[in-house]
Amino acid sequence: MKVLVADDDAVSRLMLQGAVEALGHTCLVAEDGAQAWQLYAETSPDVLITDLLMPGLNGLELCRRVRARSESGYTYIILATGLVERDDVLSGMQAGADDYLSKPLAAFDLEARLIAAERVTSLHAQLSRYRSDLARLACTDPLTQLRNRRSLEDDLSALHARSQRYQRNYCLVMCDVDRFKAYNDTFGHPSGDEVLRAVGATLSTQARHGDSVYRYGGEEFLLILPEQTPPEAAVVGERIRRAVLGLCVAHPGGVDGQLLTISVGVAGFRPGDVTTSDGILAEADQALYAAKASGRNRVAIAP
Repeated sequence: MKVLVADDDAVSRLMLQGAVEALGHTCLVAEDGAQAWQLYAETSPDVLITDLLMPGLNGLELCRRVRARSESGYTYIILATGLVERDDVLSGMQAGADDYLSKPLAAFDLEARLIAAERVTSLHAQLSRYRSDLARLACTDPLTQLRNRRSLEDDLSALHARSQRYQRNYCLVMCDVDRFKAYNDTFGHPSGDEVLRAVGATLSTQARHGDSVYRYGGEEFLLILPEQTPPEAAVVGERIRRAVLGLCVAHPGGVDGQLLTISVGVAGFRPGDVTTSDGILAEADQALYAAKASGRNRVAIAP
């Protein structure tokens, strides 16, 4: 583990450093609370062993600052103090400390505290990974591994607000697999799932860096294209349409040589528009409907 020792007494610092390193851990040392806070911010240690009474930034305030900065992971805090009054110990725990050591320090006590610290920090690291995995899964479509509709709502809302504020363009490209129900009825749902995965992967490879691809629902997909006008987005839509056609997936009920195809609808936000993000989505959906009504396997731009 990485252990940060903060103590204004040079002898105590050296003793602690030697004991920590003898136990096989990396040790950083600080001469006071201010230096310890700087080192903490730079290194994110696993354990902080801090003296309670230090000039300037004392151990209690250092504990409070560390606990307030939760984004850097969990740091196990041990207060080292010559004061053994119950009120002092409780004050340290209330400020954020996990345990305390009485001075003069005993090697056995230090080793026991560091064993507990390693166990606790390991559990916190696991919980952090689980939370990250759950957050990712909540925003991911399980079939295609694309972003899902929940993620779309958050991303589109944020992009729309930025585009309104800074007067920037963006476009939505909505895609729908043509006659997908007929494909499922002919080949079965497992084959239909494979098609959806293949179409999703194709959209991802055809999107630019900075574009976002989502499974909108069923056989519908949606791309967000920042900084694009509708004519530019239509070029992307045409490239996607050709790429899906190029998969050469046989579809007896399809169009254009009995192959699987998609229809594409494009709508855009322009600086000065008062349309909401839901309004842009509705326009893209209407453009998609127009592409379907015109014979499918084509790109249509919202008026």
